[in-house]
Amino acid sequence: MKNNFKNTIINGDSLKVLEYLPKESVHLIITSPPYNLSIDYANHNDELPYEEYLEWMKQIWKGCKDVLVKGGRLCINIGENKRQNINTPTHSSFIQQCSELGFLYRGTIIWNKNSSAKHCAWGSWQSASNPHIVPRHEYIITFSKDDYKLDGEKAKTDMSGDEFMEYTRSVWNMGTESKTKIGHPAPFPLELPKRLIKFYSFQGQTVLDIFSGSGTVGVASNDLDRNFILIDNSLEYCELAKKRIEKRMNNLFSTENNVEIIDFEKLDMNVENENIVLL
Repeated sequence: MKNNFKNTIINGDSLKVLEYLPKESVHLIITSPPYNLSIDYANHNDELPYEEYLEWMKQIWKGCKDVLVKGGRLCINIGENKRQNINTPTHSSFIQQCSELGFLYRGTIIWNKNSSAKHCAWGSWQSASNPHIVPRHEYIITFSKDDYKLDGEKAKTDMSGDEFMEYTRSVWNMGTESKTKIGHPAPFPLELPKRLIKFYSFQGQTVLDIFSGSGTVGVASNDLDRNFILIDNSLEYCELAKKRIEKRMNNLFSTENNVEIIDFEKLDMNVENENIVLL
C-alpha cells in the first residue's frame, strides 16, 4: 500500500477518506462543497433535504478539524442559497457549525465575480412588491484550528508586499471560470486558490481539497511549491484533475510527471494510518 498521499488524487467518499487520513497532517484546506442547488454533478445528488445537507457538512467539517495541524486553516467557498432558502443562508450555517466544533473564525472574504449578466425578478418588475436581489458574489469563510498562528519559516513565504496588502482586503475581485473550458459544472478560477495558498500557508506545506472536482487546488498548489491531496467521489473528475495537473507540471518543468489516482475502496484498511507520511 502507498504510505504517502502527498501529490495524489484519492477517488472516494470525503467523509471516509478524512477518517482514514492521519490526524494533524494537513496545513491548509481549501474547498468548495456542493451547494445543494441542483447542480448536475457526475456522482452526487445535489438536491438533499436541507437539514440532511447541513448535517452531512457538519460531519465533513469535523473531519477537517481532525486532519489539520494546530494553527491549520480551513477556507470554504460557498455561494448564496436558492431564493426559497433565504431564511437559512448556508454560509451563515457553516460559520455556526464550525464555531460549534471549536474552530477559530478568521473572517469572511467576499468574492466579487465581476459578472455583468442581466437578471431581474419579473414578478415584481419596477415594483417594491417582491424585488429579488440577484447575487453577483460568493463567500470564502475562513477558520483556524486551535491557534490563529501557523508555524512555518518566514523564508518559505512567497507573497510580495503588494500581494499581501491586496489579500488582506475583504473583497476580492476576479471573474469566474468557464464550465465548458474546464469540463466541470462548477469550477472556480485558478486565482482564487492561489491567493488563499499564498496567504494562508508556507511553501512545502500540504494543501487538501475534499471536494476537488476539476483539481484547481491541485494545479495551484503545484504551481506554488505546495504538496496537494485531492479527494473526489467521481472517477471522471479525478481523471480530469490528473490531466490538468500533469499538463501544468510538464509545461512548467519540461519533464514527464505522473499524478497517481488512488482508489480508496481498494486500500488495505488493516494498515495503521499513523504510518502514512504527509508532512
